Amino acid sequence: MNRSAATILREYGPFPGVDSVGGVTYDGQHVWLAAGTKLTSLDPSSGETLRSIDVAAHAGTAFDGQHLFQIAADRIQKIDPQTGRVLGTIPTPGGAGADSGLAWAEGSLWVGQYRDRKIHQIDPQTGAILRTIESNRFVTGVTWVEGDLWHATWEDDASELRRIDPDTGEVLETLEMPTGVGVSGLESDGADRFFCGGGNSGKVRAVRRPSAKRAPSESESTS
Repeated sequence: MNRSAATILREYGPFPGVDSVGGVTYDGQHVWLAAGTKLTSLDPSSGETLRSIDVAAHAGTAFDGQHLFQIAADRIQKIDPQTGRVLGTIPTPGGAGADSGLAWAEGSLWVGQYRDRKIHQIDPQTGAILRTIESNRFVTGVTWVEGDLWHATWEDDASELRRIDPDTGEVLETLEMPTGVGVSGLESDGADRFFCGGGNSGKVRAVRRPSAKRAPSESESTS
């Protein structure tokens, strides 16, 4: 397993009226952060918050290319980001307060269960659990990027970002956050950054994503 220190590229916040940041997601232009009673969008270039949607936003947040999904207590809300309307809800796997991270990938929602140390793949229409991945640490944020599954941990004063094998749950790579810097939510920008919710710090942090491992070309392997 490759273990290294996380490189924090930038800190955003704290933001006016935001006491805590739970889930985070990225819609291709803006970061959305869950702030308890609202979802707030952030311009990652300027660091300015842009607009908010008044909706319960307690934990993980996801974006499927068209809609936002937001954990609120014992349900996951499907939200139109243009109007702020809640279009539907499904139950969370763990019930009120048990679920943490949320991600969209491969037509499914992926839900982190904090204290149960699990990640569930669920049907976005019904909430039915399709499969479960076990972890050996508390699970907060969850994200997929370029076929890799990453999740954040937050236990005591220690947080990590972990790349895991989605079939076995084996930890393949770990980025250690500085002591005392917690990660409550995790999202990739699809390139070289992770966005990390900072819990009660009220901040969002951009962390460098390690370069994908490149297989050697035929000429390199035979030279």
